[in-house]
Amino acid sequence: MGESTVTTLKGQEQVPSPTSQSVADEANSRAGHRFVRRLRTPRRPRLWFEILLIAVSYWTYSLVRNAVPEQRTQALKNADWIWRTEHHLGLAVEESVNHGVNSVTWLIVGMNYYYATLHFVVTIGVLAWLYRSHPGRYAATRTVVFATTGVALLGYYLYPLAPPRLMNGNDFIDTVVVHQTWGSMASGDLKNMSNQYAAMPSMHIGWSLWCGLTIFTLASVPWVRVLGLLYPTATLVVIVATANHFWLDAVGGMACLAFGYAVARLWYGALPHALPRLVPLRT
Repeated sequence: MGESTVTTLKGQEQVPSPTSQSVADEANSRAGHRFVRRLRTPRRPRLWFEILLIAVSYWTYSLVRNAVPEQRTQALKNADWIWRTEHHLGLAVEESVNHGVNSVTWLIVGMNYYYATLHFVVTIGVLAWLYRSHPGRYAATRTVVFATTGVALLGYYLYPLAPPRLMNGNDFIDTVVVHQTWGSMASGDLKNMSNQYAAMPSMHIGWSLWCGLTIFTLASVPWVRVLGLLYPTATLVVIVATANHFWLDAVGGMACLAFGYAVARLWYGALPHALPRLVPLRT
């Protein structure tokens, strides 16, 4: 059924001719492959679309992150487990760093503002630089950030974790409260606007390491590349010194970033830095 055969005068059957339905199916399949290939091909981004996408994505991220139930009891239990594990490894350094840096007022105040602002400023700055100077790599690199952040939301839901400054029975200092600096959404007067128990993984590390690797692999000026590597290093010191994260939260952020790069590699067929820097204008 669905195929027609032609019999010659000598009784021999010719090869069945394709029906209009099979021709249409094949055409649809080719069109589908072309559509996917087009999506995977680096193209010059549109500014209005990227601004809208970033704004909507961050709003969604904040909404979902803060909608995760604040499981205080479990979050404190998980924090105790993390702290014991770090002691077992001989690497429970957070309290010493927190107290040491807090004794230098100008330094800890600077770190409070660093924690509250650079997380956003540098990330947006790197995205803007990519858009302007590396349009062919922009979409893939942005995909890394989105995939990293998306999987982090799963971590907040599955593993609620209190930051060191909220632990019971420990002597960590909440540096934003003590020094009364404007800053973290998780401290002071702004704490009710943010999920207090979404410390694992640390997106301060995930995003800053993304910025650092992007700058290191794409910048042409040596000292700028060095700054790229110093940024996530400084961020690690800041998140520990301000008692907002354990260093193991940073490991979680790195794991999420590795997932983000894997997604971009699978979709685009190459890591972002290996894609062409420039792409033709849209037609």
